[in-house]
Amino acid sequence: VIAVADDVLDIKPGDRVVSNGPHAEVVCVSKNLCAKIPSSLSDEYAVFTVIGSIGLQGIRLLKPSLGDKVVVFGVGLIGMITAQLLVNSGCSVLAIDFDKNKLEILKSLGIETCCLDDDENPITIANSFSNNMGVDGVIITASTKSNDLISQAAQICRKRGSIILVGVTGLNLKREDFYEKEITFQVSCSYGPGRYDSSYEQDGIDYPYGYVRWTEKRNFEAILNKLEEGKIAVEPMISDRFSFEDAHLAYEQLSNSNVLGILLNYSASGEEKFKNKLILDNDFIHNQINPSIGFIGVGNYASRVLIPEFKKSKAQLHTLCSQSGISAGIFGKKNNFSYITTSTDEVFKNDEINTIIIATRHDTHSKFVVEGLKNNKNIYVEKPLALSFDELSEIKKTYEKNKSQLIVGFNRRFSPHSKKIKVLLDNVKAPKSFIFTMNAGFIPSDHWTQDRDIGGGRIIGEACHYIDLMRFFSGSEITSINATKMTSNSTKENTDDKASITLGFKDGSFGTILYLANGSNKLPKERIEIYANGGVLQLDNFKTLKGYDWPGFSKFRTWSQDKGHKDCIKEFCDSLKNGIPIIPADEIFEVSRVTLEVADILSNQ
Repeated sequence: VIAVADDVLDIKPGDRVVSNGPHAEVVCVSKNLCAKIPSSLSDEYAVFTVIGSIGLQGIRLLKPSLGDKVVVFGVGLIGMITAQLLVNSGCSVLAIDFDKNKLEILKSLGIETCCLDDDENPITIANSFSNNMGVDGVIITASTKSNDLISQAAQICRKRGSIILVGVTGLNLKREDFYEKEITFQVSCSYGPGRYDSSYEQDGIDYPYGYVRWTEKRNFEAILNKLEEGKIAVEPMISDRFSFEDAHLAYEQLSNSNVLGILLNYSASGEEKFKNKLILDNDFIHNQINPSIGFIGVGNYASRVLIPEFKKSKAQLHTLCSQSGISAGIFGKKNNFSYITTSTDEVFKNDEINTIIIATRHDTHSKFVVEGLKNNKNIYVEKPLALSFDELSEIKKTYEKNKSQLIVGFNRRFSPHSKKIKVLLDNVKAPKSFIFTMNAGFIPSDHWTQDRDIGGGRIIGEACHYIDLMRFFSGSEITSINATKMTSNSTKENTDDKASITLGFKDGSFGTILYLANGSNKLPKERIEIYANGGVLQLDNFKTLKGYDWPGFSKFRTWSQDKGHKDCIKEFCDSLKNGIPIIPADEIFEVSRVTLEVADILSNQ
């Protein structure tokens, strides 16, 4: 352990811990995802903890009693540890597999075996094992697409026996196998309670001990205790050891059917271990003509859209920063970055970088924008700019002290369709009416984008595009805001993704944004209609623009959908050369403020 947060009391720097965090030299994980290793337990044995807890959770679901007879189908690492834990629980165990060598290891530990490769009949042997009464339970730790294994498991169970699936198998269940015996079947979820629960795994909120006795962390601790007591025979499960540098040889061993556990010994020096920057191209020479880019974030949108478009714009791709060194390495090499790093300081403090692209999770945007501005960097931040009024106020205050450019990725106003509409509207002096419809599509209420503190909700996270676009088309300040969302007494869902937003403008124009997540995905996602002077402009999905009774205009279309990503980035890079922002700063702050006000109105309904 290098460092701990203030609320971590049971672990201190210098302790050894086992974790199911990311695979990297240095990781940052929640306190619920790691467990302290006993001082007498070696690292080589401790690394079996996480995989052992998978088998332990299957046993917890089975709830075996002293003297129960249990069958374990499949004896890879998980199955082998599961069989030993069952014996520790006072059960008689029959292990079934095709691999004679693995079964021999269990046989040496006093566990009965059945080798399918020797044409032994698992049903006959299991019946003999259970004195023809049927086994109390079956834990499946095998991996197969066949449905036969489930059927066999049901046949060897006693009446009201239990089958727990830890591994993977075909799941075409036969009713007759389960009906007469009333057999219980359950799928085990990884390490235990807390797995895939963001409040537990990411926020560090533990389940009450008295109500959830065994969480994934407490399962880790239970396995560590058994390893320390010597109740799990680890050495027979270690097939080979390799230095980390020889990992490719370890992968070659995987084709050997006798392989169980292969250990990689990592022996990097302290300096190497904490190195957070890697040189990909040492020939970087900064010039003043094109912007020198530091990228923070390598998610789907950044890797598929932003990075390729900045590369096409002839910008100098200096440093790519991501929380995961692996993703930075992959996309850094692919897009000819000169450096990759896991430290944002390598981007903010680097004098060779004059422009920073922020494409991280929404709750990090404001702090990165402020840090970038304080370091005199030009900023291109993906929407939203901020998740709260306090964040927005701090950004504005910092910006006003700085002469750098600040742009939010409101790409839709740079679409050729939007530019065409803007030209057509410039000749209209009368107020305009807007109807913008976004058939947004369903996203579960527990998705991170729906969380106001993390993603901001879908209004802040996506509908802000339409608020900005309407502001762009109107060319006039927003003076009034009204919003309402769909509610239901029959559901506890509290999301803002089925809403109507009405904006009034200083020139007398008004518009309604329908942001709807309850429609069909067969309908195109976006439609824009503008009414003025007896004419109508209608844009379908940023592909076809039509004019109805619009003087001098009838139709404009592009070969494919164009939401302005390419032009937005190109014009931003050009603006860094000429010093003229592509979006006025007062509009950026106005749109961000209005978006936050809309979100507040909806959240209070």
